[in-house]
Amino acid sequence: MKRPLAAVSAALLASGVLTCVTTSAYAATPSAPAPESAAAARAESLLRANPGAVQGASGEAYQAVRTKTDPNGASHTKYTRTYHGLRVYGGDFVIHTAPNGTMAGASVGLAAPLTLSTTAKVSSAAAAASARKTFSGTLTSVGAPELFVDASSGKGRLAWETVAAGWKADKQTPSKLHVITDATTGKVIGSYDEIETVVGSGQGIYTGTVSIDTTLSGSTYQMVDPSHGNGRTCDMNNGTSTCTTFTDADNVWGNGANSNRQSAGVDAHFGAAKTFDYFKNVHGRNGIFGNGAGVPSRVHYGSNYVNAFWDGSQMTYGDGSSNARPLVSLDVAGHEMSHGVTEALSGLVYSGESGGLNEATSDIFGNMVEFYAAAPSDPGDYDVGEKININGNGTPLRYMYNPGLDGASHTCWSTSTKNVDVHYSSGPGNHFYFNLAEGTGSTAYGTSPLCGSAPAMTGIGRAKAEKIWYRALDVYFTSNTTYVNTSNPANTARAYTLRAATDLYGNCSTEYKAVQAAWTAVNVAGNDAPCGSTGNDFSVTLSPASGSVTAGNAISTTVSTATTSGTAQTVTFSASGLPTGATASFSPASVTSGGSSTLTISTSASTPPGSYSVTVTGTGTSVNHSATYLLTVNGTGGGCTGAGQKLGNPGFETGTSPWTGNTTAIGSFAGQTAHGGTRFAWLNGYGYSSSENVAQAVALPTGCTTYNFSFWLHIDSAETTTSIAYDTLRVQVLNSSGTVLATLATYSNLNKATGYSQKSFSLAAYAGQTVTLKFLGTEDVSLQTSFVIDDTAVNVS
Repeated sequence: MKRPLAAVSAALLASGVLTCVTTSAYAATPSAPAPESAAAARAESLLRANPGAVQGASGEAYQAVRTKTDPNGASHTKYTRTYHGLRVYGGDFVIHTAPNGTMAGASVGLAAPLTLSTTAKVSSAAAAASARKTFSGTLTSVGAPELFVDASSGKGRLAWETVAAGWKADKQTPSKLHVITDATTGKVIGSYDEIETVVGSGQGIYTGTVSIDTTLSGSTYQMVDPSHGNGRTCDMNNGTSTCTTFTDADNVWGNGANSNRQSAGVDAHFGAAKTFDYFKNVHGRNGIFGNGAGVPSRVHYGSNYVNAFWDGSQMTYGDGSSNARPLVSLDVAGHEMSHGVTEALSGLVYSGESGGLNEATSDIFGNMVEFYAAAPSDPGDYDVGEKININGNGTPLRYMYNPGLDGASHTCWSTSTKNVDVHYSSGPGNHFYFNLAEGTGSTAYGTSPLCGSAPAMTGIGRAKAEKIWYRALDVYFTSNTTYVNTSNPANTARAYTLRAATDLYGNCSTEYKAVQAAWTAVNVAGNDAPCGSTGNDFSVTLSPASGSVTAGNAISTTVSTATTSGTAQTVTFSASGLPTGATASFSPASVTSGGSSTLTISTSASTPPGSYSVTVTGTGTSVNHSATYLLTVNGTGGGCTGAGQKLGNPGFETGTSPWTGNTTAIGSFAGQTAHGGTRFAWLNGYGYSSSENVAQAVALPTGCTTYNFSFWLHIDSAETTTSIAYDTLRVQVLNSSGTVLATLATYSNLNKATGYSQKSFSLAAYAGQTVTLKFLGTEDVSLQTSFVIDDTAVNVS
């Protein structure tokens, strides 16, 4: 058992997107492999130095869960992430370390650092109620909802996860349904079942005459496999609770007919052994669980049970329609047990495109097990479930060479692929793999069509294709890897399989180019560097990423770089977006990637007050990267001694302080967007009676001529009236005792509009006083109105 690393806290840094490794580190001249503990320690050190490379944010902690060391000494350490103590689903990442100990990149699921409130607006009881309504079948229990950060889309939102357990509508399939509820709106935003099934019917006994390993106990043989982790096969006797291990007096099992109960057991036992052998002998994984333990197989489950399922620890097979078609074929066994491998290595989310990749992985390895086993009556092919006759007419469950033949799967990727069932969104992954292994057009296993105007290609064979897919799954995929990702293009199956091909066969090798062509052939494009380019890349981060300065003065920040792939290169810095009268200087002006520079922004007395987004660009030898610095300039005000912007945390970007009131309304929430940055204040929007406020005290100096209070406001509402203000937002000025001195404005559902509008008021009447500025939202009993406030300011000059 590896000793886990201590949790690593990360500072808030700007994001960094990493690209493909472009030299064949995996195939380099081998050196002595580093022990896993040493490799993990190196990863921890690199993570501490480069939190921006994994979209690190304040309040986070990381836990190393697995380290893999390559033969040449390169290593890959996978981490899970928490945010202010909450689990981040989709926040996992992998730190890749080169043989010399330097950082070789990272696989990251997040598209941007997390900035959200961790206080739920929806109660756990409401989340549990939603889970009950979502469950279909016979419900036996609902677990306690867990508050967590759902970052499966690459961006974080606060959510509840509730496990509803019971039986599906057939009353024989167990179900552990994970229901995800938005903790701000109460909307059910997704669900997935922990029990992964094959829906269909079986036909006959499939493998033919084969050898199986059993155990002699006294004078009786048991169907317990000593050569494959003591995996046992047992008879459920067409029930759902008790399973009896198969025994036999002469070690000759079954007769190939379903009338002999041992026959289905032979197929299941053989399938478990061959799946174990496939992952061990082809990919070096010690069985499904990675620890040498065998997989239990349960056959003859239920009555007329037309299904099979993997529950995370064992295989279960029904006997099909009329108990005449056991679902114990080789590719079904390999498919379902491969879910266990996927869960252990990448944990691909079982929904959308990530779920499609999860299913594609099982289809790929299920069929590769079939080829590996070479059973006399079930030779390898690229049909899925062809023996179980799911349609009753001899056609398979899925076709890898042309997925659309089943009438539902996507042959080519499209923007709607993420919206279909995961068994159908597996199509582009299956089609890619077939193209990579066998090529496009007419093949011995079927005709593979091209998508769009993609050119024809020649496959590289199963032996190389399966190695590339497993390598990508093993060290690069994260839980929310997808086919296409515009906000985080590095976290895609195309990018990661190219990294895997580079590791195994070299950058721009025949195999690398085949991966590119196979993805293009299924309409999955990418931004991978063209072959012939250097492939070297780096990231740029700023710390801090924002600052405030009085006009006429200067402010500094540190610009850090990191080599993310290939070799180090010279990076030269520049800045744009500066306000009038401001200049920028870098010391030094250029660094070798991995180094840092100090950026100093100098303003003049004539620089106008305001907030400015300054773009800091690092220009490398072959690529450029940039990061944004938020500069706030405060005015001098002439004889006004207290000039400047007076509100603290005016854009709500640095938590909730010094705002008071209902500060849980401050954060980054799904359903609304910020005017600037990522955070805002969202008052009301519930659709039932509510009152919320946020407020801040501000000291206004004397002797100034301008006291301008401004903010940006967006209002949306489900109210349809054009005459009655049911829901209101009051903007008030209070004195130190809480008495309302003035209501500057009142807005309502009648003011709903698309986008933000800026509101401004003079506070000159309160010069020399400390007053409290308060936003007070009130909502009636029905139909929501949301008051969204951002980028506040009190500019005094």
